[in-house]
Amino acid sequence: MEVLGPLEITVMEILWLHGDGNVHDVAQHLHRPLAYTTVMTTLDRLYKKGLLERCKAERAFVYRPRLSRAEWEQKRTGDFVAGFLAAPQTSGQMLISCLVDAVGRHDEALLDELERKIRVRRKELARRRKP
Repeated sequence: MEVLGPLEITVMEILWLHGDGNVHDVAQHLHRPLAYTTVMTTLDRLYKKGLLERCKAERAFVYRPRLSRAEWEQKRTGDFVAGFLAAPQTSGQMLISCLVDAVGRHDEALLDELERKIRVRRKELARRRKP
């Protein structure tokens, strides 16, 4: 998963919120004025990264996100975690430790949900191991 810059994230947010759009449509929703070519280049980069689809409508491309915001967040999170787990064992242990600490500091209910999901997953794994 490629890292997105601040403008790329803003453009994705605009398309998720307002739907399909061309360069002009996206530029209108930006909170600061940017050159048309800057917006066009940003949309083209997102297309080349595989995050947007585009089709020609008259003389302009119309862009559409390939993933919903929820699908993007899930993929981004999954890729992040997979990156840690692919590293040496201490990275995986560090990831788990930091996750539990951060969730525990910010949201006790989420920590309970994490514990519940771990129990469910352990049961699923145990069922698969039984002949």
